[in-house]
Amino acid sequence: MRLRALLETDALGLRLLGGEEELDRTVRGVMTTDLRDPSRYLSGGELVLTGLAWRRTAEDSEPFVRILASAGVVGLAAGEAELSAIPSDLVEACARHRLPLFAVSEAVAFATITEYVVRQVSGERAGDLAAVVDRHRRLMTSGPAGGGPEVVLDLLTSDLDLRAWVLSPTGRQIAGAGDSLPPAVGAVLAGEHLAASRTGRRAPHRAAVQGTTYSLFPIRSAARGAAAAAASRDVRESVLSDWLLAVEADAGDWPAARLDLLQGVTQLIAVERDRRDAARTVRRRLAQEVLELVQTGAAPAEIAARLRVAAPVLLPGLGSAPHWQVVVARVEWLEGGPAGVPGASIQAGPVAQTLLEEILVDPAVAGSDSSDRIAVAHAGDEAIALVPLPAVAPTGTGDGDEAHATSVSRIGLHADVLLEAVRAPLSGGLADDGRLTLGVSAAVHSAEGLRGALEEARHARRVAAARPGRVCAAGHHELASHVLLLPFVPDDVRRAFTARLLDPLRDYDRRHRAELIPTLEAFLDCDGSWTRCAARLHLHVNTLRYRVGRIEQLTSRDLSRLEDKLDFFLALRMS
Repeated sequence: MRLRALLETDALGLRLLGGEEELDRTVRGVMTTDLRDPSRYLSGGELVLTGLAWRRTAEDSEPFVRILASAGVVGLAAGEAELSAIPSDLVEACARHRLPLFAVSEAVAFATITEYVVRQVSGERAGDLAAVVDRHRRLMTSGPAGGGPEVVLDLLTSDLDLRAWVLSPTGRQIAGAGDSLPPAVGAVLAGEHLAASRTGRRAPHRAAVQGTTYSLFPIRSAARGAAAAAASRDVRESVLSDWLLAVEADAGDWPAARLDLLQGVTQLIAVERDRRDAARTVRRRLAQEVLELVQTGAAPAEIAARLRVAAPVLLPGLGSAPHWQVVVARVEWLEGGPAGVPGASIQAGPVAQTLLEEILVDPAVAGSDSSDRIAVAHAGDEAIALVPLPAVAPTGTGDGDEAHATSVSRIGLHADVLLEAVRAPLSGGLADDGRLTLGVSAAVHSAEGLRGALEEARHARRVAAARPGRVCAAGHHELASHVLLLPFVPDDVRRAFTARLLDPLRDYDRRHRAELIPTLEAFLDCDGSWTRCAARLHLHVNTLRYRVGRIEQLTSRDLSRLEDKLDFFLALRMS
């Protein structure tokens, strides 16, 4: 927008006092100030509005105007409300420095001028940015990516003052301009986006986190979108794999032109998403080949040969991988679809495959270089990840193999880390009709151990599936514990066993408020130590002995016997 346009806008009521030959200057912003030296707040191209409160004497005008001209200000608009007329010394100073000067009638508020300038400049910037986005789209679709999503996000920040981030379905930040989005905020935004998409609500979706409003735009790749439309796939197949664009702004009152611009931005970023998916094709194929060899019982030498081919791709520059780990994931859905979406046949295996890739690429889960190590196949409804672990020096005080195994266990994937990274955002996206379960094997150092690792990961996933919750995970260390057995006890057997042992205590607690169940839990947790248990419960030891005696009387069990302690322990775990 040029200064001349402001002068020609009747609603602004501006009068030109000098600088007619400079009216073709371009206005890039507006600032209101009464500081004697506002230079620290000027970046060039502004129209400065002032009420002249800075002026005490005629000598003040020259330094003020000199500062504005040196900062690259394109024009000065002075209000008449304070002095009734613009002082001649200010007019003369502006003429010396070739700075256009306008008089603002006291009937016109500075806010009116500011709003008009901001609206005009933002509209022009949006048009310029739209052209840039279109140019980048043509470049990215016809050749190599030109800097990735960060390029267009930088444009959003510099030209429209919009801070934006690209997030994965788990809330991991993929790209951003300026400061990173806090991980906790990213997780909440991803969960809000997944939940909103499941209900079929029209994007963009709004979410308020820690007092800040964000607008969430889905990023859907053209390739997957076309395939989904052709196959009439359920929305749940894409909601767990689509990226999203989170913009720190409320898009509820945006004009259609700006919304279209943001849609163009998401399409541009989707091109980069397709490129990254294509880069995973080789790793997926390698994982699929290894998985088929393992499942068909191929000779270890054949599997080892395939691993030697895979290692340079999965661990570039490190040669062969001395250890491997297996992660198994499964996404399960109830029949039908979310509200407003017809039921359809869901390709659970590919959905789990894409989701597991997104989970394992997170540096917080699999390390800073994990993006080059993702190899995920799918078999039936399961996704299976083959994760190579780089060589580490043995640590610890144990002998050779034991110390080396300890080192590998420290750098490998852990079920609790996986669970922590995905539970919050994905629980909302899975809602009430979906579940994600994950199983993690121990690390193995040879092809001979890979089959066992696969079975171990599958067993761990089944343990996780027996637990309540939308997102559950279990690791190999739990397979050597009673937790491996409890989930597979039939429900009627579990109910009968716990009822026989615990129902008499529950009935007594309801009648007498005796807290026998909490006492039993604390006693077992303290390994039967009277003094430690009494201290934990803030009871006298005699009171504790009375309660334990009552438990034994009601159940006909003896808590000094290991077998009875074990029965009570299992009953509490299964209740």
